[in-house]
Amino acid sequence: VPVLQTNNGPGLTGLMTIAAHLVKQAKKDQLLGSTAEEKAVVQQWLEYRVTRLDGGSSKEDTRIVLKDLNIHLEDKVYLAGNIFTLADILMYYGLHPVMVDLTVQEKEKYLNVSRWFNHIQHYPGVRQDLTNVIFIKNRLYTSAH
Repeated sequence: VPVLQTNNGPGLTGLMTIAAHLVKQAKKDQLLGSTAEEKAVVQQWLEYRVTRLDGGSSKEDTRIVLKDLNIHLEDKVYLAGNIFTLADILMYYGLHPVMVDLTVQEKEKYLNVSRWFNHIQHYPGVRQDLTNVIFIKNRLYTSAH
């Protein structure tokens, strides 16, 4: 369980608590959602990250998470709809080790997750030092005619 020791007061414990605190410190409150509904959806995905993604350990657990996400992202750009939030960032970091290990065929099976993940990994400042996950085996067309 992550712990953040602050200069003034007791340390903060837990991924979601620390992340929300850092978002407020950075004055990036929009990452937590703008409306009450968006805030609730962001909270929901943050809880999902901790309970289902971090809590699951088997290949079957991972497959269920990918299936859930794939269905959810069918008609959405981001987890909370059409806005980039803390939920996207923390789910990206939680899914990175999973996505790195997927075959091309598995990535194609979870096409909506792959589209979302590729978009998030290219979002400015998100990927940091994580490896870039490749989604295309080779180019369909060459420039030579």
